[in-house]
Amino acid sequence: MTAKAQLRTVRRFFGDLAVPGTVKALLWAVAGFNVLLLAWTFLSSVRTSRALWTSPLGVDGLDLGGYARAWHAADFAGMLLNTVLVVGVSLLGILLVATPAAYMLARSSRRSAGPTLTYFAAGLALPVQAVLIPYQTLASSVSQFMVDWVTGWWDDRISLVVVDVAMSLPFTVFVLSGYFRSLPAELEEAAALDGAGPVRTFWTVMVPVARPGLTTVTVLNAIGLWNEFLLVSVMVHDPAKFTLPAALNQLSSTMQYTSDWGGLFAGVTILVAPMVALFFWCGRRIMDGMTLGATK
Repeated sequence: MTAKAQLRTVRRFFGDLAVPGTVKALLWAVAGFNVLLLAWTFLSSVRTSRALWTSPLGVDGLDLGGYARAWHAADFAGMLLNTVLVVGVSLLGILLVATPAAYMLARSSRRSAGPTLTYFAAGLALPVQAVLIPYQTLASSVSQFMVDWVTGWWDDRISLVVVDVAMSLPFTVFVLSGYFRSLPAELEEAAALDGAGPVRTFWTVMVPVARPGLTTVTVLNAIGLWNEFLLVSVMVHDPAKFTLPAALNQLSSTMQYTSDWGGLFAGVTILVAPMVALFFWCGRRIMDGMTLGATK
């Protein structure tokens, strides 16, 4: 066997077998670890604190009372309402702004469309910690201005929603623009032959066709907004208006002093269970939306 043939064999081995197999094994290992961690968290939420302390990996000492203690100690009912309100309004704002913006950037033939889309994509590299202080300062100034000069009151959750929308736009526009770009131009041409204008074509033809992409960004944004803690803890000052992650942080402080580890794990389960269920329910739709937008 010549040296070139041996080199091709080695490259084929590493490129087709070794590297993909190693990556696949690592992915399965990470996925398995996360599944086991979720299972252990759920199991810990239905055990007593004494059982958790004496045998963290055991299955004895079952107790469902931790959910009731966590629910009442952190006022999870009110926090759940706040979370649903903030996430719902934020998602509505994100889709209303990002969907037409992504469509125009994807289908426009103007020279400015490409640089504008690149500008949105650059926002993906901007961590929230880098703009946290400017956002908090701006939100405080707007709140003070509204209270003193305009309405006489202000709700910090409004500022939180505005910031959530702004931070979610880069990802949403980037994903949706790729999906809109993959749609055939014949759809718009057929709508134009039927007498539909650009606005009607967008709402009645392109948006329904782009439903898989819209589902993808909706679910992924919902998971991120549901689990948002840093912005809530900085921008919302009234504990009664906290969302579930901030309420869980308060519960953590309370349960540590009382050593109610079962109640603390129950609070964690209450927080993560809805998003885990949502992801498993919409997981195939998310994969379809990401794949279609990338390959068509």
